Amino acid sequence: MDAALMVEYSKEMKKLKSRVDTASVSFRVNFLESWTRLLEALSCLHYITIFIFLGHVSLGILILLLFTDWYWVTLVYVAWLAYDWNSPCRGARGKAWLKSFEIWKRGRDYFPVNLVKTAELDPSKNYLMGHHPHGVLVFGAFFNFATDATGLSTVFPGMKVFLMTLHQMFKMPVFREYFMLSGSVSVRKDSIEWVISQNGVGNVGVIVVGGAPEALDAHPGVHRLSIKNRKGFVKLALVHGAHLVPAYSFGENNAYDQIDNAPGTRLRRLQNVMTRICGFSPPLFYGRGFSMLPYRTPITTVVGRPIEVEKTPNPTRQQVEDMHALYVKELVELFETHKSKYGVPPEKRLEIV
Repeated sequence: MDAALMVEYSKEMKKLKSRVDTASVSFRVNFLESWTRLLEALSCLHYITIFIFLGHVSLGILILLLFTDWYWVTLVYVAWLAYDWNSPCRGARGKAWLKSFEIWKRGRDYFPVNLVKTAELDPSKNYLMGHHPHGVLVFGAFFNFATDATGLSTVFPGMKVFLMTLHQMFKMPVFREYFMLSGSVSVRKDSIEWVISQNGVGNVGVIVVGGAPEALDAHPGVHRLSIKNRKGFVKLALVHGAHLVPAYSFGENNAYDQIDNAPGTRLRRLQNVMTRICGFSPPLFYGRGFSMLPYRTPITTVVGRPIEVEKTPNPTRQQVEDMHALYVKELVELFETHKSKYGVPPEKRLEIV
């Protein structure tokens, strides 16, 4: 083989090697991206299945065990429940190691979920933070305030944050133990009072104010909040001198679609009846491929500036009304100030119902 052929052969081999290397790198990159996206989806499903199924499945298992030689497991757990019944109203038992689990960071990245603050919180004071909207499964509130996935401990240093949810959730066996490890507590009155008046200072109780009824309005592009008649948290803030903080999760309602249940429809009336009976709403929702897996839509929780509240042990009805009006005003202002950054059309307004 002459010199010219050798040179040509060498060039072709280099080109072939380059193509092979490029294909190999591309394969590795695609594989890692696919693997990462799978882990994110599984982490998100972990939260969903725990939230929806763990308590009911655990209850079924404990009942079945009564009819086996393992009946004592159920009896021991019932005894534990009797002893530990009030823990969800006494600060639960949040663990930093659970809040910083990698699984929560993967779930955060699925959407992704982000936390943005607009003002500092003073660790020498206590706060009640209203989180809006509820959404179907409160992704923004959970990943931001029940875990450290979005850097809560560094965003608000020195603060002890308690996500507050329905007391009924803490009646579900096993689920209650798992959920309390995140620092989540009951939203019952005595639980709120414990956080903002009996646990020292530097506490933040996060309440999803709209609750179950608001979940039924969690449709993509909808910004309707059920807070007009929800004033109990404002009264408690006045009684104990806890400052109020509004927070809004942009993108929360885009995580799922719901079957049409506009107010006044037969389905909505049925859902309202079930909500009153059960205490929680039964939204008929679906996500990707008509599954429980939500859409990959960014969720950004913007925390507003604190509203100073003077301690008023016996507030009048007018004082509660005035403070509630101020809170709503600050919440609307927060929404209007930041909506353009997070894909909300300029003409869209916050609906207060």
